[in-house]
Amino acid sequence: MSIARFSPFELLLLKSRSQVDTATLLLLAWVLVHRQQVTEGQRRRRLAQVTAQFRHGHELGPVMGIAHSQDLQAIQLAAEVVRKECSNERSLSILHQAITVATDDGDLSLNNHYILGFLADLLNVTPATFNTLFHELMGKPLPPAEDPSRDAYWQVHDPDYHARKARDAHAAEQKAKEAQEKAEQGQRAKTEQQQQKQQKRQNKQHQQNEARREKAQKEQAKQEKNKQKERRKQQEHSQQQERQRWQQEQTQQEETRRQQRQQQGERPSPPPDRTTRALAVLGLTPGANRADIRRAYRRMAQLHHPDRFYSASEHQVAMASTRFQRIKSAYDYLMQNT
Repeated sequence: MSIARFSPFELLLLKSRSQVDTATLLLLAWVLVHRQQVTEGQRRRRLAQVTAQFRHGHELGPVMGIAHSQDLQAIQLAAEVVRKECSNERSLSILHQAITVATDDGDLSLNNHYILGFLADLLNVTPATFNTLFHELMGKPLPPAEDPSRDAYWQVHDPDYHARKARDAHAAEQKAKEAQEKAEQGQRAKTEQQQQKQQKRQNKQHQQNEARREKAQKEQAKQEKNKQKERRKQQEHSQQQERQRWQQEQTQQEETRRQQRQQQGERPSPPPDRTTRALAVLGLTPGANRADIRRAYRRMAQLHHPDRFYSASEHQVAMASTRFQRIKSAYDYLMQNT
């Protein structure tokens, strides 16, 4: 599987010496990035302090980067790893650490209020158990979280919020409307120009394509004609060479036999007739019957059929065709005259 299919956190889990420790590390880092009025250096030092005994075996930088990116899929995966691999006691211990790093300065930010509740739910810690644990650590009960979706929250924290938001929204809407009208006018003019240019390019491209196609067809036809002509020349030349070679072999064999007879004091015999030559082509001796001729023809045809040389050069194919034609002619002659 390609490494590009894994998310950054999945890669960390694959390389980790302890997946549970790596998962816990991400959950604590997620809490730390939502601490208010804390520098990045302080967050990393605090995370290193809390996880000093962990056995994950990798740096904290990538984990902090994932936490800053608010990758909820990675966070949920981390919680599933912890929930699957850890006992209830270990889950409570992790939630204990999360509460500790979220309330180091005594204050609990609104984000971490919801994050701690979310972690408790992911780790299967009931709300009652979570509230009891928070009370034991902080010495006071967990206050209800403020709801930013309610007007009462903004009346306390920013009384001018709604009025400012309405003014900004109206100004933004007016500006967006003007910009949209201007953009639409410019877009219409630009579209018309582009359509005209595109039509010209298409017409020109069409003409060029037609010219190239015609030129390519002519060139291809010319090349094919030249190839056919060259193949015919090569085939004729190969056939001529094969005939000459065969004639030379026959002449040489006859000369050899004549010299042998002279050395033995025999009178030269007349040259072999066509039947003898045809039998020699099939590798037979005089006196062979029709069954012998058929068997010899099948054997020679299997050995020298041009289809056996389809992957060879054109010259070799031409030579094989010439040999097969000579074998076929000898067979036809013998079957008609035997």
